[in-house]
Amino acid sequence: MIQTDVNNVNYEDILYELVLDYSDELKRIAYLYVNIHVEADDIVQEVFISCYKNLSKFRSDASYKTWLIRITINKCKDYRRKWHVKNIINKSEIEINDVEKSSDDLIIEQENNNEMIKQLSLLPPKYKDVLILHYYQEMTMEEISTVLKLNINTVKSRIYRGKDRLKDQLERRNIIL
Repeated sequence: MIQTDVNNVNYEDILYELVLDYSDELKRIAYLYVNIHVEADDIVQEVFISCYKNLSKFRSDASYKTWLIRITINKCKDYRRKWHVKNIINKSEIEINDVEKSSDDLIIEQENNNEMIKQLSLLPPKYKDVLILHYYQEMTMEEISTVLKLNINTVKSRIYRGKDRLKDQLERRNIIL
């Protein structure tokens, strides 16, 4: 964990540690929002630029991880709001490295995974946020509550309702996972 001495703060060192510790995790979150690897990389780069610019303002009310995840989610939402993004159909790319499955099984699994990510991306943000953090980032409800600044009961109900919506969407598309 990063220790900072108020009198002798080296923000470059802090940023370097944060990039090493959290860049892969933030890329996964960004990808789940935008479904394009290149754009996810760009978003994470913007997150760290924003982080560097605001490190001196970090108050330690939360952990660096929580702070960076919140910035990532906000950058992803900003990206999704852009006009040109709303008019492009995104195609997911998921790598499956399971040699024991047949080619047909791999294709079906990849199509199902792509469809699940697509359907997840279509959920309202309040459900998408909690589902991504809970299932893909394996955060506890308490951690999600902290990151999203929500009451724990709100997090629980959004996870439950989000799962139901996602399940309904996938059933309508005849996707079995």
